[in-house]
Amino acid sequence: MPYTAVPARKERSRSADDPPGQPTVPYIASWTAESRPPAHIVNRPGGRGIAYADETLHDRDRHGVLWYRSVFRPRQGRPKFGTVHAARQRRTMRKLLCQVCAGPADRNDDGVLWLLGDDRDDWPGWPEEMGATHPPLCLRCAALSVRMCPFLRRGGHVAVRVRDPRPAGVVGALYESGPAGPLPVGQVLLPRGDVRMPWVLASQMAMGLRGCTFVDLEAELASAGIDMRALRPG
Repeated sequence: MPYTAVPARKERSRSADDPPGQPTVPYIASWTAESRPPAHIVNRPGGRGIAYADETLHDRDRHGVLWYRSVFRPRQGRPKFGTVHAARQRRTMRKLLCQVCAGPADRNDDGVLWLLGDDRDDWPGWPEEMGATHPPLCLRCAALSVRMCPFLRRGGHVAVRVRDPRPAGVVGALYESGPAGPLPVGQVLLPRGDVRMPWVLASQMAMGLRGCTFVDLEAELASAGIDMRALRPG
């Protein structure tokens, strides 16, 4: 079955800390003050992949995957809506937090709430086993995303409950060995256990969606007493 990722989206749903009248900035979005110079990537001793020249124990996860180094300066400078902050994205995935407000994602008997672009023609049973790179949502932020996210409005969307979401891989820059050091060859989505994982600088966690059920978001909002038409982003 195909292993696909949700493309990056410039979502403008409400953040819990946004003051009234200010642009809505999702928790996982980066800010201009969080930019940093590229780190020096070298061959790992023994030719077993890549490493930072000044690598520390905090640069890899417990599976040995090398991660992009993030700067933490949220709400400083200007928001970069099209750029996901690697560490905040990873945190929301691991803890199943809302990608917009960083509160708990909505969960009921059918599972955790995700909004996905409508790609039901991709394969039979979609989105079962999808590798989603955008985290889940709470009900309120899902309602705002449907109204304000250009990607969801243009291409259509579906609301899905996921009973068994599990970390399943990473998105990142793939490198290969070169005469003067590692050379980047492109962005990839790799499942856990892929033999190329030692050559990836990870920037996003991919969550495998298992036990998926399509749901009626408007009906769920009505049941929760949330009027989508009355919601405001600021």
